[in-house]
Amino acid sequence: MIGLGIVGLIEGDFALVWQRIPIDPLPGREAIAYASAAVELAGGIGLLIARTHALAARVLFVFIALWLVLLKLPAVLRVPQMEATWLGFGEIAAILAGAWIPFAADASLQQRRRLTFLAGSAGIRCARWLFIASLPMIGLSHFVYAAQTAAYVPQWLPFPLGWAYLTGAGSLAACLGLALGVAPRLAATLEAAMLGVITALVWAPGLFALPPDRTQWTGFLISAAIACGAWTVADTYRSTRSLAVHSPP
Repeated sequence: MIGLGIVGLIEGDFALVWQRIPIDPLPGREAIAYASAAVELAGGIGLLIARTHALAARVLFVFIALWLVLLKLPAVLRVPQMEATWLGFGEIAAILAGAWIPFAADASLQQRRRLTFLAGSAGIRCARWLFIASLPMIGLSHFVYAAQTAAYVPQWLPFPLGWAYLTGAGSLAACLGLALGVAPRLAATLEAAMLGVITALVWAPGLFALPPDRTQWTGFLISAAIACGAWTVADTYRSTRSLAVHSPP
């Protein structure tokens, strides 16, 4: 989030296709873009400070929820037959799931009573289900857009199409494991690890291009945020045995 905020403040714009604005032209677009970047930057820094962690978690939860509902949901409703719209929704949903968990965990007793399913253990369960729902959207895109996905595979890896299918199948398998309660800790951890490896292999090399490529930097930061969302979800299973069965969200 800190990185997205910095890039947004430098460019004075939103995060490209990941924050596509459905209203064109948008009145006050530049001012809104700067404000969004400031929220991302301040929220990310706030998470690192114990005194501001709870406030930052609340702000980022609301911000990313609005990002999902206002920027990604309209495309799904408008063109539901296009998998790319579901992919975009699923990516931000995974980030939101990661932001939801610290918000739910840090909520006060009064907030937990008032917000019911949003906070406390109920909120963490809802965040897990949101993450579970996001995985088919991400995984199926590797099959629907197999050729495009294979093009992102580093050239030094053989059988790029096979890697596209394998990573897509991995997300679908993780979804089933988490939804059915079959080794959920292992499923969430492997999914998070896979997303982290994808971030490192696909997006990280482009960070060293000169001049700096905004698309590469933004793609890296979004991919890292998705992976971090997955790691946050996986961390909620730390008290569950790795190979536990019938442990539903």
